[in-house]
Amino acid sequence: MARMAISIPFLGLIFLCSFATLISGGRHGTYMKYKDPKQRIRVRVQDLLQRMTIEEKIGQMTQIERVNATQKVMRKYSIGSVLSGGGSAPAKHASPKQWLQMTNKIQRASLTTRLGIPMIYGIDAVHGHNNVYKATIFPHNVGLGVTRDAYLVKRIGAATALEVRATGIPYAFAPCIAVCRDPRWGRCYESYSEDHKIVQMMTEIIPGLQGDVPSKLRGTPFVAGKTKVAACAKHFVGDGGTVKGINENDTIVSSTELYNIHMPAYKDSIAKGVATVMASYSSLKGVKMHGNHKMLTSYLKNKLGFKGFVISDWQALDKMTYPPHSNYTYSVQASILAGVDMVMVPYNYTEFIDILTDLVNKKVIPMSRINDAVRRILRVKFSMGLFEDPIADKSLVKKLGCKKHRELAREAVRKSLVLLKNGKSVREPLLPLPKKAPKILVAGTHADNLGYQCGGWTIEWQGRSGNNLTAGTTILKAIKKTVDCSTKVVFKENPDSDYVKSHNFSYAIVVVGELPYAETMGDNKNLTLPKPGPEVIQNVCRSIKCVVVIVSGRPLVIEKYVPEVDALVAAWLPGSEGQGVADVLFGDYGFTGKLARTWFKRVDQLPMNVGDPHYDPLFPFGFGLETKPVSNH
Repeated sequence: MARMAISIPFLGLIFLCSFATLISGGRHGTYMKYKDPKQRIRVRVQDLLQRMTIEEKIGQMTQIERVNATQKVMRKYSIGSVLSGGGSAPAKHASPKQWLQMTNKIQRASLTTRLGIPMIYGIDAVHGHNNVYKATIFPHNVGLGVTRDAYLVKRIGAATALEVRATGIPYAFAPCIAVCRDPRWGRCYESYSEDHKIVQMMTEIIPGLQGDVPSKLRGTPFVAGKTKVAACAKHFVGDGGTVKGINENDTIVSSTELYNIHMPAYKDSIAKGVATVMASYSSLKGVKMHGNHKMLTSYLKNKLGFKGFVISDWQALDKMTYPPHSNYTYSVQASILAGVDMVMVPYNYTEFIDILTDLVNKKVIPMSRINDAVRRILRVKFSMGLFEDPIADKSLVKKLGCKKHRELAREAVRKSLVLLKNGKSVREPLLPLPKKAPKILVAGTHADNLGYQCGGWTIEWQGRSGNNLTAGTTILKAIKKTVDCSTKVVFKENPDSDYVKSHNFSYAIVVVGELPYAETMGDNKNLTLPKPGPEVIQNVCRSIKCVVVIVSGRPLVIEKYVPEVDALVAAWLPGSEGQGVADVLFGDYGFTGKLARTWFKRVDQLPMNVGDPHYDPLFPFGFGLETKPVSNH
């Protein structure tokens, strides 16, 4: 009996100790702190990290294209992230429901892995949810910079976040905060301005996308719930300052230029809680940014205190292979050691995983670097609430392309237009145009082409021509809707001068500009107005009063056409809501936009930015005529 009296309390003590071990998250316990939303993010990250194998950690650092994201691949390799490249969709004209089904299917595969770590799906939503059919397409950044309206851009960020979430996606590769210093660069329309102060102002899109970061969390990754998305400040750093504006080229600038022009917007982005930063394809004084430890780790992470994760650009490690280290293994080694945390592979994932695993096993890359990368990735995932709500629902589907968002895009178009000329003399302005006229001519390649109007990064990576590209209103359609019902609108894309003279038009609206492009394909050494734009301007404007609307991603060489036109408008790349152009042409709203880029005379002046000693523009930075709304006309 005595022996029994002693053993019962002893057994109870063992039980209590075992239970305590379980609830404290002991290594072999069933209680997992990382699954407990009441725990601090730091605690959850550390708990999960210590449970992970090297294979699971490297899986988290791998981002693959959606075409590779089968259930087998997601489970076998513990893939941490999936993306849609430009134009990559589950089907042509895929509906939000189809997007949701795809992302949820991939996510469910992730959740069946040993530790159930959710993947994060990313997409280029750079001017609205531009990969998705019938989404609202906002003006490209080159036009938004003109508005100098931070609150407008914040609202655009919030609307974009809702539309991205409507398709089950929680991560947008935006905003581009490059300071484009040379319009020959094919990505210049992705930049808000040549002036870093305007770019800094426009980083307000980040709290629009992610939500306002609480003051106590300022400077840490923050995403406020199911209606927000993780943002990505790109491309770190100096991509807008490459030599001759050549994409992915070398940026050769002084330290003063680097830190005073190209860096300030990143400081603001980090303060606003941006979750991720994308490294640039470009180099800095000969050093590839994807392999630049000084900038990615010493400066971005250590000096600026960035706590989110650094993601590579698309196949960027493949692009790092150059003599004397022209092999992929060296590229993996250099980029991971430099500070890249997640690699946008996006196809050869097995090769990347095998190489990185081997480099770690050989201690070429220390485990501390791997742990740092995974800790950052997990921190963002926990901050987004992905562990609590990994599966997207249908509650936001109705937000895609909704009327409220299209009205916001229309407002953005109105505010982004710049009036460069109005009348042959100040006393005889042509704008605003009268809505009531017997017959008006609308001409030009860009008047009735939604694809041209939206530009690159719209449904397809490079964009394309056509009105069946997505849903929206062309400028021609908007004109017809705006004028008086008695006014006859005649559209002829490329009329000859005899036709124009013989039809007794009251006035003409000519809409011409650039063809769609993106990135390297958009690099342009001459920046002339594409054919038949010059011919249309000459045939129409020498015969009749005309306003010329230029649809482009940057200023073009137009000096010789200016005397021939009565009015000249820079519309940039207005997106899906062409009604915003008509709103201002016909005086329902006034012109208010001011150039956020210098309009040069000749390409041999480039690069030329405000403040340069050789500054001699056609239209200077900050220029823009104004008109007042007309209530009755």
